This record gives sequence, structure tokens and C-alpha cells, in this order.
Amino acid sequence: MKHLQDTIQLNHGKAFPWLGLGVFQVEDGDTVIAAVEEAIVVGYRHIDTAAIYQNEEGVGEGIRRGLKRTGLQREDLFITSKLWNADQGYDSAIAAYEKSIKNLGLEKLDLYLIHWPVENKYLESWKALEYLYHEGRVGAIGVSNFQIRHLQNLLKEATVKPAINQVERHPRLVQNELKSFLDNNGIQAVAWAPLMQGEILHEPVIQAIADRAGKSVAQIVLRWQLQSGWATIPKSIQAKRIQSNAEIFDFSLNDADMTAISALDQHRRVGPDPDNFDF
Repeated sequence: MKHLQDTIQLNHGKAFPWLGLGVFQVEDGDTVIAAVEEAIVVGYRHIDTAAIYQNEEGVGEGIRRGLKRTGLQREDLFITSKLWNADQGYDSAIAAYEKSIKNLGLEKLDLYLIHWPVENKYLESWKALEYLYHEGRVGAIGVSNFQIRHLQNLLKEATVKPAINQVERHPRLVQNELKSFLDNNGIQAVAWAPLMQGEILHEPVIQAIADRAGKSVAQIVLRWQLQSGWATIPKSIQAKRIQSNAEIFDFSLNDADMTAISALDQHRRVGPDPDNFDF
């Protein structure tokens, strides 16, 4: 991981960027357009959105503007969106996928995820994603917010193994047991809320490491994510922060630093618990 364009090889054969831009809670229109365009110009190659974010149209416009400014081609980018809970089921999942790519103005997605493991629905939804994958309508398929038990149920029925599982992960929620399960099954771990929605930015232990390294707390945490084997999608709408979040490939954390950050684990979430989510 020495460059912003460095990638991981997914089990579906796709090259997946270690670092991407997340756009959760970013307002559609000028705000998200500018953030996505700036990220592509800075060098990001992965943009992660979702139907429920209601900003797919703006993301699509930001992609088009970013490509125009950089001279890149669509295939140089990796675009992810997600199937919302209300659209789960076989036919509705396929229709939701078609709506997402229409909103984005794209022919296909590089990755499509089941956003949450809705009981009695996610297995049927997965069959729809497998259909889209086999038909060549999407480059790779995966899940988000799945716990080990959800994955075990899915793997019993699946003919295509999920390429990734995207979950909340930060120094207060380290998720070692889940990471081991994913590693053992060849599923890539991806962290959302990697900076704990800003809550971790005033942690003295990390601040001391940042001072010693000449980096920001955010840069230290994002580097910790990558060195732990987690790809990640920090969210920002500020050009300066988008640039700063990408400046994590010119240094490494030592074992003591990695251990000290991981020791901050409190099994504490800032987002919903997948086992107690109001679907």
C-alpha cells in the first residue's frame, strides 16, 4: 500500500482500491458533485454511494466531471452502490439495481451490495445479485453490515461468494473476530465510519502517535485501517480533507503503534447494530 491507486484483488477477480470516498449523508446536488469531482482529481478511484443516500444522481454528475477534468475513462474508476432494505426480494432487487445505474448514468456498477441483512429477505436478494453477476450486469457483488451468523447462512445457499463485507469499523470497534472469519472465507473487509464519525479525532493515544509521525489523527487512523487489512471509505465534502485523507501512503505505523490503537477497542458503535436494527 504505497500509492492511492493501489488495489486488492477480490475473490471475483476485480481490482479493488484500498481507499475510496464515501458519500453517506452528503446532500445531493452541488455538494456531492463537488466532492466526487475533487476526489477523482486528487486521485481517488473508488466512489461508494447507496440508494438510500438519495445522492446517486449527483454522484453520477461528479463522476462525469471528474473524468472530463482528468481525461480518465469510466473503466479507471470503481463505483459501488447498495440495495436498500425496502427493495429487498428477488424482482425488487433487480429493479432497484436498474434504478441505481440509471440514477448514476452508468451502464453497470463495479460492485453492488446488500445494504443490511433483512431477515427472511437477504437470501432471496442475494439470488438476484447472483443473477445480475452471472449476466454480466455488475462487476462484483457483496454485502454490508453482515455479522458472522448472517454470512454463515448466506454461504450455505450462495453459488457466488460475497466479494466484500462493508461494516462499521474504527478504533472503538475493532471487529477482530469478524475480520478473521472474512479472511478465512476469502471475503475482503471494508470499513465504514473509519474515523468514528469524528469521535476518535481527539483520542490522546492516537494524538501522541500523530505528533511523533508528523501526521494528523485522521491520517494515523486511516493508515491503521489499511495496515490491519481493511479497505476503507472515509467521507468528506471538504477539498482539503479529501486531499489530506489520501496522504497516508508515505509512512507506516510500527507494531507498537498498531497494538496501541487496537487496544482502544470498546466494542462501541456509532451506527446501528445489525442484530438490533429497525428494518
